Amino acid sequence: MDIILIVAITIDGYIARRSDEVISWSKDLKLFKKQTMGYPVIMGSNTEKTLAVELKGREKIVVHRNDDPKKILENLDAKKCFVIGGGKTYTKFAPFLTHMYITLHPIVFGKGIQLFSNLKEELSLKFIRKITVDKTEGIFQFQYKVIK
Repeated sequence: MDIILIVAITIDGYIARRSDEVISWSKDLKLFKKQTMGYPVIMGSNTEKTLAVELKGREKIVVHRNDDPKKILENLDAKKCFVIGGGKTYTKFAPFLTHMYITLHPIVFGKGIQLFSNLKEELSLKFIRKITVDKTEGIFQFQYKVIK
């Protein structure tokens, strides 16, 4: 199964300013919906609270601090799944990731929630492709394969 981290991130590496922030700056929502539709999406409980809309057409799996990511993934019957946030959840699932889809937004927060919090191991990536989200604003999604 492909386990794909998907994220909208600022140029300086943040996914939000604070844990209760509802993101309004993400220009890639149509692409996110297209890519995740029909597949399980895994998120932390804080991320679930910040969802502006219900994720129809996707199985929503909310993980908590003591949940075992390996067991969660073993219980999925899908060709792929997406890990959609936040920083602690991305970190928890980092050892299992097969791909990363990162949409860079031309914003600088200066501080906030990092993509990974306390990552234990470095991840090596191989570039796959770049998808244009909004050419005039310079917003692109970069897709990588995680090298094990």
